[in-house]
Amino acid sequence: MPKWTTDDIPDLAGKRVIVTGANSGLGLWTSLELARHGATVVLACRSAERGERAVATIRGAVPDADIVLGSLDLADLASVRAFAEAHPEPLDVLVNNAGVMALPYRTTADGFEMQFGTNHLGHFALTGLLLPALLERPGARVVTVTSMMHWVGRADFDDDGERGYHKWPAYCRSKLANLVFAKELDRRAPFVSVAAHPGYASTNLQQAGPLMGGHRRKAALYGLLNALFGQSDVAGAWPSLYAATAPGVEGGRCYGPRGPGQSRGAPRRVPTLPRAADPELGRRLWHLSEERTGVSYDALRA
Repeated sequence: MPKWTTDDIPDLAGKRVIVTGANSGLGLWTSLELARHGATVVLACRSAERGERAVATIRGAVPDADIVLGSLDLADLASVRAFAEAHPEPLDVLVNNAGVMALPYRTTADGFEMQFGTNHLGHFALTGLLLPALLERPGARVVTVTSMMHWVGRADFDDDGERGYHKWPAYCRSKLANLVFAKELDRRAPFVSVAAHPGYASTNLQQAGPLMGGHRRKAALYGLLNALFGQSDVAGAWPSLYAATAPGVEGGRCYGPRGPGQSRGAPRRVPTLPRAADPELGRRLWHLSEERTGVSYDALRA
């Protein structure tokens, strides 16, 4: 494919999009570009204060932006249900972007290990609850953000930290789950489901875990590494924007940077861990996710 830029995003007037984790980083810049090209964008944010700052940032760049601020905490299934109930309108694109990385051991409001519970289970529940809205729009898409780290993720999805918690393996497992979910949803749904990853993008995500654990020097080191080697969060949003808007995007695929090691550069279709496409693994993750969240995709069985 030719080298893509945000200038290639088509006119999105009349399209409605929800972006999770839209208050900063990849989610903010994804939302800004979608709004710039005419979409109505719902910013799904956990913090109302940070969400309001994101609204101000977007309106500063796009004064006529059609944006809505919504309250969503993916680590609380009651919040996920409340958000879906508050936003039932027909939906063209859902960008499952929000995430946490390498946190000290924590659990969600529902008792799940925080990284798997937020990164995967929260998005699984949200997508299922928004399914009727997606099915109302021909050509709807779901974009789920994974990571290069999925390559080293273990598929022991039923391990909720009981066998010992290690923050980086837990993160990698959650990102593999994002990819497996995107592929399994594409097998089941009548719309396009794809994955995207940002490469090595310089965001506040890498520093949040060390700061939460009181490791300020480690957080500072991650900040230095980001500055030296990471691409900007603006560029990190390009694969999500491509996956959400480009014509010819193939369901079940993953889009990431075209540069060395998929770390940086313009977006393209990228290879992923072959096992992530295993239908049996997809079915196993799906059934586990339904059991843990209590969310069933009944509309797909109708």
